[in-house]
Amino acid sequence: MKSSTISVQVSLYPLRQSHLGPAISKVTEVLQVSGLDVRPGTMSTVVIGEAEKVFDSLKVSFQSAAALGDVVMAVSLSNCCPVRGDEQMRA
Repeated sequence: MKSSTISVQVSLYPLRQSHLGPAISKVTEVLQVSGLDVRPGTMSTVVIGEAEKVFDSLKVSFQSAAALGDVVMAVSLSNCCPVRGDEQMRA
């Protein structure tokens, strides 16, 4: 089976925590250690990589953040954005 590349936009919202940074930093750290293409932003992080590796890393990152307290993780998945150069449709 051919591996598929996906992109994910992920945002983490720590709830009822006196400091928001540790949970958010934990998610970013786990994703970066995974070897995926991780692009942190001010309100969300974009992750690009092989689908199975991305899903596995999201699970571990959520569990790591949840170990620090209550959190909500919002995730948007795409198999076409951003489009890789070799996969662009030809006119």
